[in-house]
Amino acid sequence: MIKLKLDNVNKQLGGARILRDVSLEIPAGEFVVFVGPSGCGKSTLLRLIAGLDSICGGDLLIDGRRVNDLEPRERGVGMVFQSYALYPHMSVYDNISFGLKLAKTEKTSLRDRVLKTAQILQLDKLLQRKPRELSGGQRQRVAMGRAMAREADILLFDEPLSNLDASLRVQMRNEIARLHGRLGSTMIYVTHDQVEAMTLADKIVVLNGGRIEQVGSPRELYEHPASRFVAGFLGSPKMNFLPASLHSPGETSLIDSPLLGGTCLPFDSTHLAANSPLSLGIRPEHVSLEVAQGNTGIVVAGVEYLGSETYVHLETGADEPLICRCEVNAGWRVGDRVELQLDIDHLHVFDAHGTALKRRAIENLPDGLAPRSAHAGAL
Repeated sequence: MIKLKLDNVNKQLGGARILRDVSLEIPAGEFVVFVGPSGCGKSTLLRLIAGLDSICGGDLLIDGRRVNDLEPRERGVGMVFQSYALYPHMSVYDNISFGLKLAKTEKTSLRDRVLKTAQILQLDKLLQRKPRELSGGQRQRVAMGRAMAREADILLFDEPLSNLDASLRVQMRNEIARLHGRLGSTMIYVTHDQVEAMTLADKIVVLNGGRIEQVGSPRELYEHPASRFVAGFLGSPKMNFLPASLHSPGETSLIDSPLLGGTCLPFDSTHLAANSPLSLGIRPEHVSLEVAQGNTGIVVAGVEYLGSETYVHLETGADEPLICRCEVNAGWRVGDRVELQLDIDHLHVFDAHGTALKRRAIENLPDGLAPRSAHAGAL
């Protein structure tokens, strides 16, 4: 069942278009995360769903009903803001019940719903405290409780954990995941934090410049990005990009790269012309290093030790270093010379517009055109 549907939704402020023909379907009970750079329209889209801003064009449907002109309280939607927005003079109980009182909920039902919500969020022993007596995580749970107590079918979260410290964010992230499992509500979540997006989402929506770049599961977007933008946005460290050009287009492509030389790769470039500029993309975990002989190879420019892994930065002459993820005990040092091995199974190719080229299955390639890795020596 489709719980929420956006059909060519547009938003304009002054002369600027904030959202451009956004279409999206969200099934009931799904946890959807909106990600993208600042100014891409994430929070604006959330506010349109909540009814806090008006839609300039297109339709918003909840349970198949057009709700463009309905007030926020009529949409069955609860929203949790980044800033908590708690009333400092009210107790936890009064903060959670405030929306219900405005809706003139019958007293017995109001109390039952507040107590049930407080129990779910483990706030039942804190109901008489004021916000100043609570930790950051407890305040955030109170804000969530105020939205939940209305028994909203859709819960919206606008960067709810950004004000918390790192350890508390991990705790609250786990609590939100468990809460979704218990309630089964449809949840839509805006964040800048990739870890939150990857660990919480059933589906991630990547926004860029007011448009949807790609929609899919965390694994799908990480392993099969549809564009260079998505490939570079998801992942930390981000994907490495190497300049290249198309030597011979076809169902398999002969590609020239300063780092790899001429390599036949299993990507369909029949729609491109010879000498078209390309970008090769490879994630740090799919690059391995070997000791270079003599003064050949690429110089190690930096080493980051992170306890469970080490990131090696390589000087390739590009604007940004190429990054390789290595085992902790790999032993690489600044100044070492190395040769690269790139895992072709995890290589991506993007055209000049940033669109990913379609990969051909290895087993369907002609004999001799199915490399498993590409070797890069001296630049």
